[in-house]
Amino acid sequence: MSNAKQAKLDPNSGDGDGITEQERAAQDAVDKIDEVQTEIDKLNESASEEILKVEQKYNKLRQPHFVKRSELIAKIPNFWVTAFVNHPQVSSMLTEDDEDILQYLKKVDVTEFEDIKSGYKVSFTFEKNSYFKNEVLWKEFHLGEGGEPRTEISPIDWYPGKDPTKKAGSGGPGKAGKKRGYEEVESFFAWFTSQGDATQDELGEVIKDDIWPNPLQYYLASEMDGSGMDDEEDDDEEEDLDEEDVGEEEDNADENEDD
Repeated sequence: MSNAKQAKLDPNSGDGDGITEQERAAQDAVDKIDEVQTEIDKLNESASEEILKVEQKYNKLRQPHFVKRSELIAKIPNFWVTAFVNHPQVSSMLTEDDEDILQYLKKVDVTEFEDIKSGYKVSFTFEKNSYFKNEVLWKEFHLGEGGEPRTEISPIDWYPGKDPTKKAGSGGPGKAGKKRGYEEVESFFAWFTSQGDATQDELGEVIKDDIWPNPLQYYLASEMDGSGMDDEEDDDEEEDLDEEDVGEEEDNADENEDD
């Protein structure tokens, strides 16, 4: 029974012999509104299912274009590291070591599962480098359709001393020449090894919903900002010149009057 049907009016609130006609009419209206709302909810559910089907259809249609885009991006040096550095949220997570490693990033892929409500996968493909042995780092987000939300990750096979998420500890008293192990430090690459709530992964959502649909806008962001600053400087210079011209004209006018 819905909340609307449970919210019956007080039978003792009438003139002493039960519910008034006005109260009865109001309760009847509440019950009918609840019935109408049930139909609206059914339509909303059907609409969601139809929207999902359309989204799945267009996901398939977009795939060849994503492939073509990746082929073109591969011709641009440092495309992905530039896009990430220019993204306001991602850039705040990047250390200098992270940026150095991302210089080797040549391809990013975001693949939504066939049932897009059930999750997606983010893959980073790297050129051969001196930091880790993996060619591909990936992270999958399973969002709970048919089970509990969870993440799956690819372990990173770091070369000795190259893991940016760990910093060598210093030797303590009485342990000359001996290190205390490693300290955990913040790093973009910690995201690849963290397995928090798959439905609350902010970076995964930023990559999937913001960067992946149009990475070019972030690759070009610094260039656009720079051109914008140049335009502003040009405008300021023009204003200064105009003011100088006006000042000279006024001075000439004053001299003519004196003559």
